[in-house]
Amino acid sequence: MSRPLSSSIKTIQRRLVWTLVKVFLIVTSLLIVVLMGSTLYELSTNTGRNPFYRSPSATILEAYYLGHGNWNGLDALFVTGPSGESRFTNMEWQRSILLDQNGNVVMYYGQAYPGVPVSSVAMPSQMNEMPLMVQGKMVGTLIQDNRDLPHPVRLAFDVLNPILWISLACAGITLLIGILLMRRIVNPLAAVIAGAESVSDGNFKTRIKMSKSHDDLASLIEHFNHMTETLEKNDNERRGLLADIAHELRTPLSVLRGRLEGIVDGVYAPNEVNIAQALEETYLLERLVEDLRLLTLAETRQLHFELKETDLVELLNKSQTLFEPQAAAKFASIVVETEEKEAIVLVDPQRFEQIVGNLIGNALRYAQNGGKITLKLQKLESATVVKVIDNGPGVPEAELPYIFDRFWRGEKSRARVSGGAGLGLAISKQLVEAQGGQISAANRPEGGLEVTVTLPTPATK
Repeated sequence: MSRPLSSSIKTIQRRLVWTLVKVFLIVTSLLIVVLMGSTLYELSTNTGRNPFYRSPSATILEAYYLGHGNWNGLDALFVTGPSGESRFTNMEWQRSILLDQNGNVVMYYGQAYPGVPVSSVAMPSQMNEMPLMVQGKMVGTLIQDNRDLPHPVRLAFDVLNPILWISLACAGITLLIGILLMRRIVNPLAAVIAGAESVSDGNFKTRIKMSKSHDDLASLIEHFNHMTETLEKNDNERRGLLADIAHELRTPLSVLRGRLEGIVDGVYAPNEVNIAQALEETYLLERLVEDLRLLTLAETRQLHFELKETDLVELLNKSQTLFEPQAAAKFASIVVETEEKEAIVLVDPQRFEQIVGNLIGNALRYAQNGGKITLKLQKLESATVVKVIDNGPGVPEAELPYIFDRFWRGEKSRARVSGGAGLGLAISKQLVEAQGGQISAANRPEGGLEVTVTLPTPATK
């Protein structure tokens, strides 16, 4: 059993939000790593060439030697002052050893030291030697313990530290704003995904609540709802079609089976009358199957049409002549009304004659004694209009939108007596539209039904 739509939406929302947060965190982390890496690389490659990247201790010592000409009185440099720069420099002294030009120790980890050979003191296992140059002459060597962070790295962290905190603060604010804004994207998208999952489970009644916005996601939801409405309608029509076909086939098959079983059992004599009644039911089945085949081909636009210039005045007169005997049997009349001597349209004459025949047959089916059927033709500027009008009972207004549906009947019992299967109008609609025309129906104020067929008039050469 599928989960409720609201539960699915909440699950998908959490999944989408977490995905977006992960992507955001990954991108932010990569940017920070790239920033720090590029800064460290720049500092490390420029150390020794640019005074800005050198240790400040080396610069101070070179300046001291330049001013004094020797290393005497070096203790004054190691006094810690109140400023941050002085404290920073003192940290440099605490991890440094100074040798003079002769290789004797002058300063040892922040304290002045008597000039003794370097071999007499303990040296760090990992160290970085930095020569001190004054006027192109080497005056000493600054040794720094590499077990601590080297100066370029500490300088990089000192430079990046405020940038990093500001970046993290901006990232947090951006993430918060993004989460609030994501509701406009995540919520509709989650609803569409959950709705699609529900439809894939066969629930065609799924609908998504429309938002007040008019963006692309709102348009997506609107189209999704339209799609589900169409799927639900098609599913209902399919179920109804199967039920209607079964209903239409059941009656003639039951009659045929009963007649044949009666002949086999000796209830009915195997004479011409009983066999003819059974044969009549096979004709009915054949006509029903052929109508269904024709309707299916017309709906899928697989029906072949031989379009040619056809005179509708002549075609209507021919249809009148063909149906006059059937109309006379019901004490009805068929009349052609037109002021045109000729009305040329581009249609398949055989198929259009079938359309007119279906419409006349439908009108005759409901014709009463003294009924009248009018075939009216009118030429307009860009179209030719054919109307089939009867003075029968008409169709209830609520049923008018459905009269061109398959197996539709105004009154099933009356249609069953007349032998109609409810496919004539549906076939007519498909045949008209396949030839570029339009068909509609409306009740007349004075009573009866008026079916209108509109065909485009071919351009004159």
